[in-house]
Amino acid sequence: MATATTEHAGTNPTISPYHNGLTGVNQPVNMLFKDMLWWTLGILALFMLTVRLLEIAWTKLRQVSAMSSPAEKQGYWKFSQWSWMPSLKNHLIYAPLWNKRHNREIRLSSAISIGTLPSRLHFILLGLYFVSNFVYMFVLDWKVENKYAFCAELRGRSGTLAAVNMVPLIIMAGRNNPLIGMLRVSFDTYNLLHRWMGRFVVLESVIHTIAWAIVQVADGGWDSVGFKIVHDSFIASGACGTVALVILVVLSLSPIRHAFYETFLNVHIILAIIVFVCTWAHCATAEIPGGLPQLPWMVAILLLWFADRFARMLRLVYYNWSKNGFTEAKISALPCEATRVELFLPRHAEIRPGTHAYLRFRDVKPWESHPFSVAYVSHHPRVNGSRMELEKVAVTRDDIERGTTSVSFIIGAHTGFTRALYDKASQSEGQSIIMKAAMEGPYAGHHQLDSYGHAVLFCGSTGITHQLSYIKPIIEGYNDGTIATRRVTLVWVIREFEALEWIRPWMNEILRMDNRRDILSMQVFVTRPKNPNQIQSPSSTVKVFSGRPNIMTILKKEVEQQVGAMAVTVCGPGALADDVREAVRDVQNTRSVVDFVEESFTW
Repeated sequence: MATATTEHAGTNPTISPYHNGLTGVNQPVNMLFKDMLWWTLGILALFMLTVRLLEIAWTKLRQVSAMSSPAEKQGYWKFSQWSWMPSLKNHLIYAPLWNKRHNREIRLSSAISIGTLPSRLHFILLGLYFVSNFVYMFVLDWKVENKYAFCAELRGRSGTLAAVNMVPLIIMAGRNNPLIGMLRVSFDTYNLLHRWMGRFVVLESVIHTIAWAIVQVADGGWDSVGFKIVHDSFIASGACGTVALVILVVLSLSPIRHAFYETFLNVHIILAIIVFVCTWAHCATAEIPGGLPQLPWMVAILLLWFADRFARMLRLVYYNWSKNGFTEAKISALPCEATRVELFLPRHAEIRPGTHAYLRFRDVKPWESHPFSVAYVSHHPRVNGSRMELEKVAVTRDDIERGTTSVSFIIGAHTGFTRALYDKASQSEGQSIIMKAAMEGPYAGHHQLDSYGHAVLFCGSTGITHQLSYIKPIIEGYNDGTIATRRVTLVWVIREFEALEWIRPWMNEILRMDNRRDILSMQVFVTRPKNPNQIQSPSSTVKVFSGRPNIMTILKKEVEQQVGAMAVTVCGPGALADDVREAVRDVQNTRSVVDFVEESFTW
């Protein structure tokens, strides 16, 4: 009993050295595991970069060799891949975690969603990352007799790993993450990795705090813990950061995040700033010359965060302001509770197909910005200081670049921001309204279809915006002889026939394009038609059907008529995306080249 009493006296040399500083911390091993973790991520990024560079070279070779070949002469590219590639796509690259469900939300009720399942490849990567963190965490001296020395080693290890993981955590959170374009990995994938890395950071931070508290309580009791938190800036900053992390991870749980997403997003940013500032203060105020070894990492994290914010500000200023003025938006309410937004940028902008942008409106929750797929881009050349219509005057490339650009979106009205925007547009009673707006972007756009002889584009509801952005450039490229594409099939699933009004102005322009019939066919499926008599196909290349499509049947028919390499893309509800993914995996047994791209915004 005498020994136990001594251990709680507050100055016991077997306890007190181990609740502060680096006493008992195995710093050489900590730095070794730091290097191993970062090198693992770096090597993975280098591997992905190598794969992407080879893919880019291969697709460019395919495009250049096939762009002057007719459809029947692209047979080589139809089967040009390694024999094991279809099996790899089927069982790993395109495979869901289990059965067919991947992007369809798992709902406990109509109001409660617990998110989606990762793909098989994502699950393996996350599993390996979790196992590596677990191993690094618990490679400790389990034979040490002094349990407080053991807690000190665990404290140092867990704190180091939490700080190590914060660096990729902040990189993957940025909209301007350079790895998105370099590795051609979608922001959606980085967002998934960001969420799970954040959970690792929270778990390691909590273990770090508990390991400290065990020693501190043994040395001076619970009163000493409270005293340290209040009076010791080193402990106070660490405790504050841990509490902010725990609150953050609780609020980020899928049911809460989905139910109050806009509030969560703002609170998430505030809490993240608190975490990084507290972690920096925690490292800087340690009673060690120069602070804790992790201090430079915190400085790097803050610089990365500010760099992303600065890049976003530059994008906003560049695209939305020039000597011609500021960006304005023309907003129109459409049938089926959708809003058409046409942004008139004050300068010329080159916007690739398949991109998205974050929109902000002066008169509709101006403090919020949300991502939407770009549906249509039009350039307005400037000749002799005035805008001219392309069909009325021959213009040069310089005239176009001196002009301006308009960017259009279709936004479905759900809740929050999108509902407020639709309600604002509806107040005009059929007339469009004009307001100041800003576009941040464009982002993504690294999946291009120019090297494929055959493209099949599936979309549901407002997912048409993503797919429509490809159509006009593909037809133009076909007419100019600069792309390999010879066949495009667009499959659009909508609930009501009236939704066709969403894209009517753009489709009228597309349907009038030269040689459009040679390359484009469109299938529209109306799942809930109010009047069956409306379901009439206007032409042999634009067909309208009642009911839901059989994705498997459609895709197998396309594969039977496949021209060269085929790209299958999908943008729409999770259930549709899962059906298309399943069909793409099924046709891999044909051994022909069928690549799959899914455009999604999981949150």
